[in-house]
Amino acid sequence: MNILYSIPMNLISMKRWSTVIFSIVLLTVVRSVLAENWPHWRGLRHDGTSLEVGLPVQWSKTENILWRLELPGPAGATPVVWENRIFLTSAEGENLVLLCISTDGSVLWKRTLGSGNRVVLGDEGNSASPSPSTDGKHVWAFVSTGDLACYDFDGNEVWKTNLEERYGRFDLYFVMASTPLLDGDRLYLQLIHSNAWLVLALDKATGNEIWKHERQSDAYEECEHSYASPFLYRDGEHEFLLTHGADYITAHSLIDGSEIWRCGGLNPKESYNTSLRFVASPVAMPGLIVVPSAKNGPVLGLSPDAKGDITDSETSHIWTRQRGTPDVPSPLIHEGLVYLCRENGDLICMDAKTGEEIYKERTHRHRHRASPVYGDGKIYLTARDGVVTVVKAGREFEILASNDMEEDISASPVISNKTLYLRSYDALYAIKAPK
Repeated sequence: MNILYSIPMNLISMKRWSTVIFSIVLLTVVRSVLAENWPHWRGLRHDGTSLEVGLPVQWSKTENILWRLELPGPAGATPVVWENRIFLTSAEGENLVLLCISTDGSVLWKRTLGSGNRVVLGDEGNSASPSPSTDGKHVWAFVSTGDLACYDFDGNEVWKTNLEERYGRFDLYFVMASTPLLDGDRLYLQLIHSNAWLVLALDKATGNEIWKHERQSDAYEECEHSYASPFLYRDGEHEFLLTHGADYITAHSLIDGSEIWRCGGLNPKESYNTSLRFVASPVAMPGLIVVPSAKNGPVLGLSPDAKGDITDSETSHIWTRQRGTPDVPSPLIHEGLVYLCRENGDLICMDAKTGEEIYKERTHRHRHRASPVYGDGKIYLTARDGVVTVVKAGREFEILASNDMEEDISASPVISNKTLYLRSYDALYAIKAPK
């Protein structure tokens, strides 16, 4: 007897539909893994990692390039990507603009955020240093003139404000480069400079203030300034905002901004460096917060269970690396390993649990300003002269490729839809592996 014939036809239909539904769900899950958005300057998880595969290893200025789009001016802001749209801020003469670009390389619209661009350290940076953020419906852009704006995906202005007018003139040696952190219905900002040390939560729909916290510090001179960006720590037991600057890393309640804990020791009082400003931002994995400092100073591995001042608390310090911090690139964590890209191109790999150094190896010997990015078993390290070194992830050091774009780059790489996006001072590149 054919077993199939003994099964009622409606049951066969149910089984077929179940199979179809399961296949659709599975395909949706797979597509979501293989084609991630990059909505923040450090990606979907705010840590510089991507789950995508099939990413490029080797390319040149012309090889494996999908397209190249000339930009209106230089900037260090990292692009963000949502499905078929790319957003980035840029200088355009004296103006500061936000561009919406299709993933086919065409400009969809451009809006002026502010004017009065300031160039610092020769051509090292300018007022278009902060990166935009998006939630798939709107995009938020901030520039160093204090202008902060929200647009919908068609380029319509939802709201616009100026944070210098609201909270006082930014007083830094260079430019305000901190990128606002988008989470849920809020934008979190740290404005740490000589006129004010503020932590803010704004309503993303209106720009209105939800809370303001006046951060305390005993820092002085250039150490009053921070160019780092805030970071949100979450696990099953903790949820708080991290701000980094003026000699301390501090954790803040998301309810009212009040301080939960702080840690100093990043700029020791007995050998105080008055120019130790923080640029690299913290990053975390569950149970560990990795805190960089500056100028070959310490790196701390802190516990999220902290309370109060933990500067001298042994229980709150999981490990301490006394020297070797990245000065500008933020740390990267992946599969239990911490990667530190120093400004001279040295790559340090450490065990996340113990802080033990696994290796310290030389890559491309040039200034590194971009933060490292992980994807598809590879780490992408971008030097200021446009050379991108691709290193195999893991405990064994191996350089897979060295790719010269022949253009200055300080923005971090972006990964979305199996494409690597590189923003140079001249152009935006879409790079894809050959099929």
